[in-house]
Amino acid sequence: MQSSIEFNKKPLKKNSISVAEFYNQISLKMGVALERLNEVDMSKRKVVERDIHRPGLALAGFTNLFTYKRVQIFGNTETRFLNHLSPSKRLQAFENITKFKVPCICLTDSNRLDKPLIDLATQAGIPVFRTEIPTTKFIYLVTDFLDDHFAPHQTYHGSMVDVYGIGMLLVGRSGIGKSEIALDLVERGHRLVADDAVVLTRKGESVLIGSGTNLVGHFMEIRGLGIIDVQAMFGVRAIRYQKRLEVVVELFEWDSNREYDRTGLEPKFLNILGVNVQHVQLPIYPGKNITVIAEVIALNYLLKHYGYDAAKVFEQRLAEKIAAQSGYRQRSNGAQRSVEYFEHDFE
Repeated sequence: MQSSIEFNKKPLKKNSISVAEFYNQISLKMGVALERLNEVDMSKRKVVERDIHRPGLALAGFTNLFTYKRVQIFGNTETRFLNHLSPSKRLQAFENITKFKVPCICLTDSNRLDKPLIDLATQAGIPVFRTEIPTTKFIYLVTDFLDDHFAPHQTYHGSMVDVYGIGMLLVGRSGIGKSEIALDLVERGHRLVADDAVVLTRKGESVLIGSGTNLVGHFMEIRGLGIIDVQAMFGVRAIRYQKRLEVVVELFEWDSNREYDRTGLEPKFLNILGVNVQHVQLPIYPGKNITVIAEVIALNYLLKHYGYDAAKVFEQRLAEKIAAQSGYRQRSNGAQRSVEYFEHDFE
């Protein structure tokens, strides 16, 4: 049965980030101490790529493939190369960088540039920063930050809950009861990630991270009751700000004319932002305990993750029993029915 939920939306991407915001985010959120070495207008410079660049070849004069739109990292190799040059050649080598509109220059490992070089960058309007962090670690931190910033993302309608450590997204038509199920799960000790509007962001190539919007946060709308604050009502233990998405549970009304999966031998998947996520289609009707089923879905996912698939184990047992029964009938020429299995049931 095809999903009625549209998950094939075109992913959204941020096109750029100003150097001013880059500096503030790196300094405040990631705890990286960046020292400003010149006074320029950082808001006029934009970072438009999530990768970084070490401009060794550009300093040496080869600028044909210079990726100047990236954050430029000057580590030990670049600064020592400049220091071994004469003052005139040093200026000439540094001009190979400043003649391009690079976003900014970051000196790592407490490296320094001569004042004439700093002045040259200032004249070109290029911000220059310095940090004590080693080059490799700084590159890792900056790349991780830019990867998050430029990651493809999209907003979907649903409720996301952390159930036994499994990120579960409840989707379905408006009014089917997603928020009520999420609230029941929270009351049972699980954690709300987001309700109504869930932002999914692809991190790397195979991970989807779900979070709420800044506006909605951990507020929840319960029809007939109104808006409630889950964090204020249940405490900080009842919320998460983000969680990896692992299972999508689609809710829809029971239809007696439809055929539903009875074994689970062929798991279904949804492609969301280029990542395949397990998809469970769950028919519901009044009186059906969806909360417990949601917990079972999470526990069953964990069992499969650790290598135990109940549906396959049952299939194997059934095949073995059929094979044993078939062998018994052949030995008795079909004259005796295989009822011995049930004769010694003493419970």
